Amino acid sequence: GQHGNVQPFSDEDVSIETLSHCSSFSDTTSVADEGGESSEDAAQEDFQYKLKGFIDSTVDKSAKTRQGALDGLKTAMATRILYEFISERRMTITDSIERCLKKGKGEEQRAAASLACLLCIQLGSGIESEEVFKTLKPIFKNILADGSANIQARQAVATSLGLCTLVAEDDILDVHATMECFENLFTRSYARVDGTCPLISPQTSQLHTNALLSWALLLTICTANQLKDILCKHLPKLPRLLESEDVNMRIAAGETIALLFELARDMDSEFEFDDWEELCDKLNALATDCNKHRAKTDKRKQRSVFRDVLKAVEEGDFQSETIRFGTERMTIDSWVRKRTYDAFREFVGSGMNYHLQGNEFIRDVFELGPPMLVDSATMKAMKISRFERV
Repeated sequence: GQHGNVQPFSDEDVSIETLSHCSSFSDTTSVADEGGESSEDAAQEDFQYKLKGFIDSTVDKSAKTRQGALDGLKTAMATRILYEFISERRMTITDSIERCLKKGKGEEQRAAASLACLLCIQLGSGIESEEVFKTLKPIFKNILADGSANIQARQAVATSLGLCTLVAEDDILDVHATMECFENLFTRSYARVDGTCPLISPQTSQLHTNALLSWALLLTICTANQLKDILCKHLPKLPRLLESEDVNMRIAAGETIALLFELARDMDSEFEFDDWEELCDKLNALATDCNKHRAKTDKRKQRSVFRDVLKAVEEGDFQSETIRFGTERMTIDSWVRKRTYDAFREFVGSGMNYHLQGNEFIRDVFELGPPMLVDSATMKAMKISRFERV
């Protein structure tokens, strides 16, 4: 239609000032510049026109146009707070995502799965995102379980289903059922009892890794009784993933083991694990890995992660990290927080700081309180300091 040639966003579109007038801040932001309001209104209108064009184009006959529209919506949702605009159009966007997941090919399905997550992040927890998720969950689960489906689509769905469940699932038993879908995948990468590893293609290994990371994310919202069952059933077997040929799987397994130990000790400070010494030996070997068959960068990345994992398992330690955004800061001080932060950041990317500032749902997840009101002078100062940083 008339919006067919709408261009995707450029970096200029996502500058920090746009946050102030395309977000929940806009209602209370005063504009110091003369004539500023009318130019801001025009920018907002133009931006919304682009977004409407993308929504229309998600049902275009051309796969390339649909793909561009999905990518455009993804960029907008990752880098802006758009609750009101999206809330009014959520079912239209959900219908488009459903159609692209069912009828599209790999890349299009992957973009649609990511967009579903961003839609839930924008809507936050509540009836709106629950409605979206009820529509999309059965399609996600079908793609995930279908061995003949496109592998890239399955990889994307493995990640998206995890975060959508965290945001929008209203029944803890359904959370557990979804975790079992992930278990059906990543347990296929377990080393055999004799120590040999199953033969798995790199693409399938990535699918299993994504499933494991989503499973770990959902551990953070499990009840104490569910966690007790999981510790008995899975903690003795998870170390078998440390034998994987795939560095990303080894790292995901290490971080998941650290997370489980943290959760177990939160429930019972005297928690003991039968194979603790053997596990520590394994982790220590990975933290000092000198295997000459492995790539240098893989070894460096792995050694750094496993030093932290070993400290977590041995001493209950966590290497804290401070995230600064706008005039605020937040500390990532646990494996639970790290897994949650990494999961959101995977979808919003460089927009994470904007979401930490203005997305009420994400602020709630990280216990940051309601958004601070930022006037345009502070916005400008923040923008200057961003470019002056050395």
